[in-house]
Amino acid sequence: MGHTKPLILVTNDDGITAPGIRMLISIMNEIGDVCVVAPDAPQSGMGHAITVNDTLYCDKVVVDKDAPQVEYSCSGTPVDCVKLAVNEILGRKPDLCVSGINHGSNSSINVIYSGTMSAAVEAGTMGIPSIGFSLLDYSLDADFNPIRSFVKTIALESLRNGMPSGVVLNVNFPKLPKNDIKGMKVCRQAKAHWIENFDQRVNPLGRKYYWLTGEFINEDKGEDTDEWALKNGYISVVPVQFDLTAHHAIHDINSWNL
Repeated sequence: MGHTKPLILVTNDDGITAPGIRMLISIMNEIGDVCVVAPDAPQSGMGHAITVNDTLYCDKVVVDKDAPQVEYSCSGTPVDCVKLAVNEILGRKPDLCVSGINHGSNSSINVIYSGTMSAAVEAGTMGIPSIGFSLLDYSLDADFNPIRSFVKTIALESLRNGMPSGVVLNVNFPKLPKNDIKGMKVCRQAKAHWIENFDQRVNPLGRKYYWLTGEFINEDKGEDTDEWALKNGYISVVPVQFDLTAHHAIHDINSWNL
């Protein structure tokens, strides 16, 4: 790979053959030299998990023989993919890391569970400008064409302007035709939570198992949030920081008798 074009690392959590990442690869090929390091199977909901008690495999593969990108299929998590890419495969830090396009929402509280976003965050901790992209459509046959130009614009702007220190972008797209998307809004993460239930079932051998279900509750009525933007036809762009310090609480904790 030459250095005349930006070097772009592409990863995801839905697996290397998922339609979302194939679209993202296609878009990034219009911008720079692309290296793909992505899981060999779905890794949704893995958060920032890494592989420490098992072997990791990472094999060079050809998914699309007519495309210019270099691709590796990894047995590990999305974060493993980024670590291997930067430390073993690329030989230098990429100019941009993009993760997705995820099949389904990573807005609001979902960001902390997301393998898509954790891959972007991991790259961000290394000082790499990083973006996680998600479409609010869980279908394997989701149509990513309406958001193609928006993904390209955000990636180009990130390369042109750089990313604020300690920040990555969490970008979510509403499931709408392109002409119905009203634009982009830079937002804050909505205050929301899940009410979880575990559906208890019995397998054919008579052993109990559980299937996680739940209801998403948005407590936030603000019109500056990602949930409001998406509900009202906008693309939400949330700057996410990986410094988890609750700075506002330091004064209160210092008043304790510690």
